[in-house]
This record gives sequence, structure tokens and C-alpha cells, in this order.
Amino acid sequence: MGAAIAAGDWTSTGLPPPKAWPAALKVAAGMMLASPIPSFLAWGEAAATLHNDAARAMLDLPNALGRPFVEALPIPQAAELLARGRAGESVVLENVSFTRAGEEAWCNLLASPVRDEDGVVQGVLVHCNDITARVLQDQARLAKERRYRALFESMDEGFCVIEFFDGPHGPDSDYIHIMANAAYERHAGIPNVVGQTLREMVPAEADAWVARYGAVLRTGVPIRFEQELVATGRHLSLSSFRIEPPELKQVAVLFQDVTDRKRAEAELRHLNETLEARVTEALAERERTEEELRQAQKMEAVGQLTGGLAHDFNNLLAGISGAFEMIGTRLAQGRTGDVERYLGAGQGAARRAAALTHRLLAFSRRQTLAPRAVVINRLMADFVELVRRTVGPSIDVEMVAAAGLWPTLVDANQLENALLNLCINARDAMPDGGRITIETGNRWLDERTAREHGLESGQYVSVCVSDTGSGIDKATLERVFDPFFTTKPIGQGTGLGLSMVYGFARQSNGHVRIYSEVGQGTMVCLYLPRHLGDEDEDPILASPDAAPAHADQTVLVVDDEPTVRMLVVDALSELGYAVLEAQDGAAGLRILQSERRIDLLITDVGLPGGLNGRQVADAARALRPELKVLFITGYAENAVLNHGHIEHGMEVLTKPFAVGDLTGRIDRMLCEG
Repeated sequence: MGAAIAAGDWTSTGLPPPKAWPAALKVAAGMMLASPIPSFLAWGEAAATLHNDAARAMLDLPNALGRPFVEALPIPQAAELLARGRAGESVVLENVSFTRAGEEAWCNLLASPVRDEDGVVQGVLVHCNDITARVLQDQARLAKERRYRALFESMDEGFCVIEFFDGPHGPDSDYIHIMANAAYERHAGIPNVVGQTLREMVPAEADAWVARYGAVLRTGVPIRFEQELVATGRHLSLSSFRIEPPELKQVAVLFQDVTDRKRAEAELRHLNETLEARVTEALAERERTEEELRQAQKMEAVGQLTGGLAHDFNNLLAGISGAFEMIGTRLAQGRTGDVERYLGAGQGAARRAAALTHRLLAFSRRQTLAPRAVVINRLMADFVELVRRTVGPSIDVEMVAAAGLWPTLVDANQLENALLNLCINARDAMPDGGRITIETGNRWLDERTAREHGLESGQYVSVCVSDTGSGIDKATLERVFDPFFTTKPIGQGTGLGLSMVYGFARQSNGHVRIYSEVGQGTMVCLYLPRHLGDEDEDPILASPDAAPAHADQTVLVVDDEPTVRMLVVDALSELGYAVLEAQDGAAGLRILQSERRIDLLITDVGLPGGLNGRQVADAARALRPELKVLFITGYAENAVLNHGHIEHGMEVLTKPFAVGDLTGRIDRMLCEG
């Protein structure tokens, strides 16, 4: 800038060439050019501007040499600085805002008058200090403080910071509240706590609070606890942690008032203690509380359950009871010709009732599964034909079987039931016809994908059923796996289909996912874990017409239901087995402790009298290690059966069962021995 000043044309400014400048101007210009601080000099009546390189860089100036000072200096206060400096006043302006390269910047300005040798003010020298970085830092800090303050004050929980100090009771024996939000008073019931010491606020309780928070201060270990604040009668749920570094001697406390909850718990305890005397009131209160907590969706599900299941079960019970009545009438009349027809009708209704209970157990993941290692593709040929017959000629059924499909450990019958449910749903979504595609595949799920599917990462076998139907809207899609949710009218569906599929998949250590777009169709995929062993061979069942291979063998039947026990004993007796029976676990165990030969134990899982079926079986195996055991149950007590993990030589048969299934299972188990 010195070179530019020396070479410049100053004619239009009223100044002579630089060589002819007065001494005061030369001295002032020299000081300005030599200064490392951004500086300006306004001189003469025209207030012609001179500035150094630092000023040009800081203010991002164009060529401002010689221009009037008020025009050259890009700040609103330029005229004020010039006027006050010409008046002989030294001026300091702080936090002056200006625009630099299109962005706001800030500086501090110091303006001083420049006098000639006669003491007359001829110019004004202005020094600029760029404080933009500091201002931006301060703004960011203030914004952060405002955010934290807003968060601090808007928290629903009470929050405070306490600082320990040495008191009359010893080192760190008291503390003062140095911060507290508005919610502190709302939860604790104590106003204006900032500046108050603990022993001023609650002198009778101070020792206990100092002990708790003092331990946090010494150890740095956070704590959570509940405590009554006796001074206000409020119960507080609190958490506390030390503020680092420890030398601050500060602890933060977050808490909320749980008095209402404590009162409710106390009332509940009182209610339980006086239950017999207040049973009517307790039931009414429970109903009211449950009504408040129950979600509208669950209420809708209960309505669908009672409507759909009552309709289905009433129909089935009517078929069963009606068949028995007609059989009785025909036998009384000596007309046996129609008995076979009524027997078939009653048995069919009973089988459908059993299927419905299996669906109920499936969605709750309590059905009894008999998993074995299978390659699902081998099940598909017969299954696809079944689907084609079920969905009718207007719907094409395609099978896309992956080559080299891995085995998976699954109950094949329940898998077919689940897939058939999906195919029937697909059929219902295509009233005018369409296409169902059943596709198998091997899948590797990484950790992220597995987490999205609710699975462990690893290898899975997938079976997908897709259709070209109407699709499912987003609101319905979020509820399709809910128990009893159905879009069908009452009496046409119980809402258990997809819930059963979900329950089966989860019980098989897999998952199910559904993908759908309105108008584009739906795809439901089952993911089942890969089995790393070989595929199991299909069991070879004895011919039902063949004579029992071990007719001299003895079976012990333990069941507390007389009707079931009678049917099992009679069926086995007809096959030539010697049969022993017991009505509970204790009686069965006494027989097992005798010297009688027993080749097979058949026991119900849920038995009265303190010994369940699993305990009887374990005791029997301790006495007779090679004894085969068949559990029969109307409910899959997974805890009793060790969640399906039963020992070799043990099997499970679910009630209700056909007598032929029972005898066939017994023949196979004993023949394998």
C-alpha cells in the first residue's frame, strides 16, 4: 500500500503529490503503513482515505485510496468516527458489525485525532481489531448455553447440582444447591433451593442424604434409589452421578415424585391383605384399572375372538353332540345302518375342533412340535398339489425350488399347515383369480439384516408365498400378526391364521416377514435356521393290518382323566398289550418301583398330586434307564417338557388324537426297541 500511495494520483482529493505532503501527514501515513494492525487515515477537508495492507485484507476492501472516508470504511459508524475525531476526541467503539465477503464480521475500533505542528486537527487515524472469531465463539457458546438452559428448564424431572463443603459436622458434611430447574419445586415441594444448604432445608434428614451423595462423590459410582423426603411427605425416585473432575466436589441429582405410585402400591397391598372382606370392591377396582390400561386394539381383538371362536366352536360342538344324540337314537331303535354316517360326522367335527385349538396354541407358541431335519423341497410336490385343489382352477400355483437347498430342523406337518394358511389368505386376496408363487431359497443374514428380522445372524432357509392380489394397506400391515385381528366379517375368520404362522416360526427359532403394496400383491416369507447335520430319513411305520410285533409287552398308562385313560387302555388291550393304569403320578411311580415288567410308559404331562408327567418319566428313567416314554397332553407345557428338548426314547403326542395315531405311535416305538 505504501507503493500504491506513492504512485497514486491525488489531484482529485485536494492533496498534493506525496512528496509535497505536509510533515504531519507523512508522519501519520508512515505510522499507519508500518502498523501490523488494520489502520485507516482520513485527511483534509475531503477526508481522503489512506489505509495499510492489513486493513485491506481484514475488510476485504476494493481500491479505497483517496475515496472519502465515510464511503471507504464499510461500517455504519464511519461518519461518527470522523466527526468525533475531527472534534479532537479519541473514540473507542466495540463489537462493531460489518459485512465481509457477504458474511457478517465484527471488530473493535479506536479513532484518534491527528494534529499538525500548530496543534490543529488535520486528520483522523483509525485502528481496527478483528474480533470475528471471538464473537462467533461467544455466539456458539451462548447458543449452547441457551440450549442447555432450555433443556434444563424444560425437563419434566427435577434436576439439581449440589456442591459439598466442610461443615461443623466434619469434612464434606454439608452441601449447597448451586443449580436447580423449575421442576425441582414441583417434584420435591421445596421452593427457591439455589443457595440453600442441605442442613438449612432438612436438618432432621441431612445425615442420610449426605451419606448417600457423599458416597457418590468419593467413589464416582452412580446410584439409583427411592427415598421419602420426610419434610414434604413425598416419595422420590432418584439417580445421582459425580461431576468430573472430583476436585469440584459436585454431584448431579435427577429425580421425580413417585408419591402417587407409592400410594397406589400401598393401597394394593392393603387391598391384598383385606381381599376376602373386600372381594367385590377389589374386583370392581381391578376391572376399572384394566379397562383404563387396555388398548383399543386389544378390545377389538377380544370382540373378534369371542365372535369368531364362539361361532366356530358352537358349530363344532353342535356337530359332535348332535352326532352322539343321533347315534343313541338309532341304537335305541335298533337301526344301525346310519350309525356309521353319524360317527363320521362327529369325528370330523372333533378333528376340526382339534385343528382350531392347534391354531390357538400355535399363535401363542405353545403347540407341541416334532421337528426333524428335512429339505423343504421334498415336501413341496405333494403340497403344491394340495394347494391347487384348495384354491381352485382360477388361480395358478407356481413352485420355484432353489437348487441345493439346505436342510432345516422343522415340524413338517406344522410347516405345511402354516404355508396352507398363507396360500388360503392369498386365494382370498384374489377373488377374480391370479397367481400364487411358492419359492424356497438359502439365505445368509448379516448382523444388520438379522437384527431387522429379529434373528441371530447366520444361515437360514426361506420359504415365501407371494400372490398377485389386492395387497395390504400400511395400517392393516402393522396389525396382521396381532392375535385375533382379522379383516373378515364375524363368523368367517378368527384372526388366528397369520398369528399361528408367526407363533410357529418363532417356536421353530425362526421368523416371518410380510411385504405388501396395495394393488401390487403380498409376499410372506418364513425364515428357518439351517440344520448343519444330515437330513433325517422318513420313519418306517408298521402296517396297520400287521399283528403287533411285541404283543407280550407291558404298557403303563398314567392319566388323571378317566375317559382318556379308558380309551387308551382299551385300544392297547385290543392290540394284545398287557396294560397297567394309574390315575396320578404317585400311583404310577409305585408301579414303576415294583418288579413288574414295563416296556413303555404313557403319561399325561399335567398330573395332579404334586408329580407332573415329566417328573414321573425322570423317576422312571432313573429306575429303568431303557424305558421308552410317550407323553400325551392337551397343552404343550414347554417348561415341563424342557422347552421341547426331551431325551432319546421319549416322544410327545398331542390331544386330541386319533386312536389309530396312538396305536401306530406305540407300535413304532416298541418295534424300534
